[in-house]
Amino acid sequence: MIAPDAPAPVLPLAELAPLLPARGALIGLDLGTKTIGVASADPDRMLATIIETVKRAKFTADAERLIALANERKAVAFILGLPLNMDGSEGPRAQATRAFARNFARMSGRPIGLWDERLSTAAVERALVAADVSRGKRAAVIDQHAAAFILDGALNFLRNAAARAAPPQSEDEA
Repeated sequence: MIAPDAPAPVLPLAELAPLLPARGALIGLDLGTKTIGVASADPDRMLATIIETVKRAKFTADAERLIALANERKAVAFILGLPLNMDGSEGPRAQATRAFARNFARMSGRPIGLWDERLSTAAVERALVAADVSRGKRAAVIDQHAAAFILDGALNFLRNAAARAAPPQSEDEA
């Protein structure tokens, strides 16, 4: 668990997972230069649901809106997509995302798990095209769908990590 007086950590999700409570809603974020896609997971962390796209203004206003959304859902942490290069290295966008995460963690008081978001927007774009969503509608919803895609990947990771950490059951318990 995270000590109440410690600053909220910003860590790769694999390192943050053991520090998170077993239950509690999570907020997924797809950070763009003009918008922030927002999604939410239920307290049991079974389903990622789109919430909204926040138009970027100033950091404080953006952060206040994200915190309000987290408060409404009683979220225990944020999952923030980390835009790595295809070779896994970090470029300027990843560095900007890490800076946002550090500042936002201080303001929100909630931990932030960083999750590799490579190709998330491309995957969502393909799915929306396949669903015959018009170009205009895709532009309006792509960021929130990308946030749900990021959050869904993180939820799968957390479920798999919990399953690996659970002690094996005997045949009588199965």
